[in-house]
Amino acid sequence: MAEAYRSIARIQKTHGRNGEVVAVPTHGLPLLLHEGLEVTVVPPELKGPRRHVVSRCVDAPAGQLVAFADVRSLGEASRLVGKTVLARMADLPADVALHDVDALAGRMVRDVRHGPLGAIEEVLRGPANDVWVVRGRYGEVLVPVVEAMIREFDESGDILVDLPDGLVDEGAACE
Repeated sequence: MAEAYRSIARIQKTHGRNGEVVAVPTHGLPLLLHEGLEVTVVPPELKGPRRHVVSRCVDAPAGQLVAFADVRSLGEASRLVGKTVLARMADLPADVALHDVDALAGRMVRDVRHGPLGAIEEVLRGPANDVWVVRGRYGEVLVPVVEAMIREFDESGDILVDLPDGLVDEGAACE
C-alpha cells in the first residue's frame, strides 16, 4: 500500500551561504517542520536527492529557518526555492486536521449543551492554541482548539465540542 503524503510547507528563499532555506507553512497549517523529519521536495530535480532530512529548524517570524543534512551550499539551497515540502502523514501530529484551514472552512460545529453553533469561518493562530471563529445562531463564537473541548472530530461531518459556560452568548440566539 502506498504511503500518504501531505504538503506542509513551501521553500520561500535561501538564507546565508551554508545551504539554509526559509520555509513557510502551506494551506494555513501551523509550523510542522522539525529536526529529524524526512521530507520530499517536489517537483523533484532530474538529478539529485528527492528526500531530505531536517538537520536543524528554528521558528522565525517569516516561517522556519531550515537546514537539510545533505544541502550544504547556497547553490544547492537555491535549487529548492519555490518547491513544495511533503511529509508522510504518519510522521505528522495526529491532530494536524484540527489546524487545516482549508479543510475546516465551512464545517459545522455543535456543542453538547447548546446544539448547533454554526460554521467555521476562520482559524486564528495563537501562541498557545488555535481558535475557530464560528458564526451561526449565537452570533460569533470563539472556540479554543484544545483537546479538553473537542469531543468528536472526523474528516467530514459536524464537529462536536463541549464548551465551558460563558463562551456561548445564549442571549444572542436567533432561530
